[in-house]
Amino acid sequence: MSQSSVVQGAPSPKTTANRPTGEDEHLSLLRVELLRVHYPIRGGIFQRVVGEVKAVDGVSFEVARGETLGLVGESGCGKTTVGRAILRLIPATGGSVKFDGVDVLNASPRDLRLLRHRMQIVFQDPGSSLNPRLRIATAIGEPLVVHGLVKSRDQLRAKVEELLLRCGMPKTAADRYPHEFSGGQRQRIGIARALALTPKLIVCDEPTSALDVSIQAQIINLLMDLQSEFGLSLLFISHDMAVIQHVSNRIAVMNAGKIVEMGSRDAILGSPAHEYTRKLLSAVPKANPALRSENLTSKPQ
Repeated sequence: MSQSSVVQGAPSPKTTANRPTGEDEHLSLLRVELLRVHYPIRGGIFQRVVGEVKAVDGVSFEVARGETLGLVGESGCGKTTVGRAILRLIPATGGSVKFDGVDVLNASPRDLRLLRHRMQIVFQDPGSSLNPRLRIATAIGEPLVVHGLVKSRDQLRAKVEELLLRCGMPKTAADRYPHEFSGGQRQRIGIARALALTPKLIVCDEPTSALDVSIQAQIINLLMDLQSEFGLSLLFISHDMAVIQHVSNRIAVMNAGKIVEMGSRDAILGSPAHEYTRKLLSAVPKANPALRSENLTSKPQ
């Protein structure tokens, strides 16, 4: 927006609801405003559009540099659609996505290719996110080759082994196939692939939901360690409030395509304002059932 347009008219309150101001504005890495993803419903002999499914309906939030924003809600609420629309893996119907000042939704193919260096995703199912016909070295190294970031096979191999080691996998994993690993190991490989292009933002789309509880903790700790080491921003998507509590700086609660509540972790956990948020918190299991009611009042240590 030009300076003259700012002077001539005040911006709409809807577009400024969650925007940082003054000195805080430069801290924002990702800014999503009124994002919409609608799917047409067709009916009749001529398959005319008779309605639409509003999978995402006017979602706005920001992710600061080095921050983890937890996006939580039940299955089908639209949270995965938000993550994929941000990365342009699926088309958005409307709204705005700005990544470090770049308009993602209107970026040209060339500009979008450059953005891929800095925006990556870790998928829910580590098995289906890896090509079963490719060795791990090829799967992890493919982005480096496509983007021209390595100059020789030796350099490529060294980079792949470095990424595997950083994600808790042995170098020898590079010569094996995805089916030879457990779910937790495949997710580590998926994270290594996401790190290959040294991104600034990683969308974590339910990265632990397909794993055993003990393995979930290992993957979460790995992500948090990598975030600290590389200064990553994370959009962590999950239906599990217990996981969101552990990883997030701020929490956005999503229901039926909309964000119904958003705030700091302490604020959301300590005094949830929306009934749906209280419902999610009450579902978090406790070792002692008598302590279940404390979900609504206790704050994380």
